[in-house]
Amino acid sequence: QVQLVESGGGLVQIGGSLRLSCRTSVAGSIFSINNMGWYRQARGKQRDMVAVITSGGNTNYVDSVKGRFTISRDNAKNTVFLQMNSLEPEDTAVYYCYALVARSNVYTTYWGQGTQVTVSS
Repeated sequence: QVQLVESGGGLVQIGGSLRLSCRTSVAGSIFSINNMGWYRQARGKQRDMVAVITSGGNTNYVDSVKGRFTISRDNAKNTVFLQMNSLEPEDTAVYYCYALVARSNVYTTYWGQGTQVTVSS
C-alpha cells in the first residue's frame, strides 16, 4: 500500500510564501520512487503540472512559476517539497503531489489528497 500525505497549504497574501511537503509511505521494502512532483487544479479548470523532480534531482517547471517556485526532495525520507515565493492570485488552487513508484518493474503513479493554497489581496 502506498500513501502520500501533504501538508503546508493555507491562506497567504500576494507576494507571500508557502512551503508544501508531501511524504510517501510505501508498505514493503523492495521499491523505488522515481519522479515526484506537484500538479495544481484551480476551480473550474483542469489539473496542470507545476513542477517535477527526478530521482537524480533534475527539475522541470511550468513557465508561470519559474523563478518563483523551487521543487526539492529528500530521498531518505521519500519526501518532496515545493517552496513557493512571490505568490500571485493566479497561484490559487488545490495542489496535488504525486510519486511514480516502481516495484518489480511495475511503475504506478500515486497521488496525494490535495492541499488548498489561496492567495489573496
